[in-house]
Amino acid sequence: MTFETLGLSEQLLRATAEMGYTEPTPIQAKSIPAVLKGGDILAAAQTGTGKTASFVLPILHRLSDKPAVKNNQVRALVLTPTRELAAQIQQSVVDYGKHLNLRSTVVFGGVKINPQMMKLRGGVDVLVATPGRLLDLYRQNAVKFDQVETLVLDEADRMLDMGFINDIKKILAALPKQRQNLLFSATFSNDIRRLAGGLLHDPLEINVAPKNTAAETVEQKVYPVDKARKAELLSHLIRTEGWHQALVFSRTKHGANKLVKLLDRDDIRAAAIHGNKSQSQRTKALADFKRGKVQVLVATDIASRGIDIDQLPQVVNFDLPNVPEDYVHRIGRTGRAGNEGRAISLVSADEISLLHDIERVINSNIERQEIEDFEPNHTLPASRPPGSGRGRQGQNRPPRKNGAQQKPWSGSKSGGGRSANGGGGGRNSNGASRNTSGANRNTGGASRTGGGRGTSGNTHDAENFGNR
Repeated sequence: MTFETLGLSEQLLRATAEMGYTEPTPIQAKSIPAVLKGGDILAAAQTGTGKTASFVLPILHRLSDKPAVKNNQVRALVLTPTRELAAQIQQSVVDYGKHLNLRSTVVFGGVKINPQMMKLRGGVDVLVATPGRLLDLYRQNAVKFDQVETLVLDEADRMLDMGFINDIKKILAALPKQRQNLLFSATFSNDIRRLAGGLLHDPLEINVAPKNTAAETVEQKVYPVDKARKAELLSHLIRTEGWHQALVFSRTKHGANKLVKLLDRDDIRAAAIHGNKSQSQRTKALADFKRGKVQVLVATDIASRGIDIDQLPQVVNFDLPNVPEDYVHRIGRTGRAGNEGRAISLVSADEISLLHDIERVINSNIERQEIEDFEPNHTLPASRPPGSGRGRQGQNRPPRKNGAQQKPWSGSKSGGGRSANGGGGGRNSNGASRNTSGANRNTGGASRTGGGRGTSGNTHDAENFGNR
């Protein structure tokens, strides 16, 4: 199957070809014809499956023959939970619609509202927005919904997790009753089913992947390690395996900052992205990471669905997530669009129950592999043998476990103490490819996509952390 068989306009086909896309992904092949027909859709798809194009392309097709939109009005409204994802969707609208005479813009919190109000005055064909900022603009009469024909709820499950349900209900109440509704979610949870039941009319249900499964292109491994030695092991892996780009997930903002400092001491270029960072700091961190100026980007969970990087070699779970489903979203940052990727989890004894929860959710056992010289001492403090010697946390290596102590792990050691993949002391170059795709561009305001007229404005990179 090719894009030519899906019924898209010549301008859109030209844009997809110029971007190097020739064959639609499964979610695109199923969604695009359905959206073109005008029906409602309830779709579940893993991250990295080409989901954005599955609604952007048919929406642009349907809007291309419409008359000019009126002032402050919107024809297609895309709601998404995070700033980063909103920026990326807007960039897709610009890229796919560059040969069309359509207007689009993105609005989210964390930046000044007045420039966004100015861009909305002339009306836009496609508006990408986070719920909180959209409500602010609506209450100030900066945006009107009388002409809305299509509503997209993207990452709907994440919006519910982040507490946007009340904002979403207020927005839905202001929209025209007659419209097309497209709901995309990573999973079909009970909450999503309830939301869909009150929103969608006779929807086509599309599910291109089993619930909560990771992409088959992602190699997953668990490296058991004592909690105090996680940073040391991460530094060891980066240096010995020649990692040039790794996205590392920390459970807390404080932990992310601390890890960046520890990596910096080992001369590893690192930056953090989380809710306590300013907009300019988050923008710079992500741009530097994409350009290769930063080797390691340490992020909190809120960024797990928003960071889109071509051919990201590896994702590291420095801390396992408290919510097992978030593991799937985290590792979905690698192995995208058919590319191979690695997902490594550094797991300490206090996280074993979290690991078991993850394995139950993904219905698979993740391979355990100890790294020589980093074998963990997993005996719990209450049953630690007398005289075992804990050492000072974070400074001295805990003593090796003797044969009498039982480990709650199974797996194999890597050889030579140099590589996580075994094979002796040789340096492993897996994941060493540098991403040179450049910083993510995004329009800071309305952008006309006709005739290839490009984008303007600042790069927006971070997510909506509840401050709209």
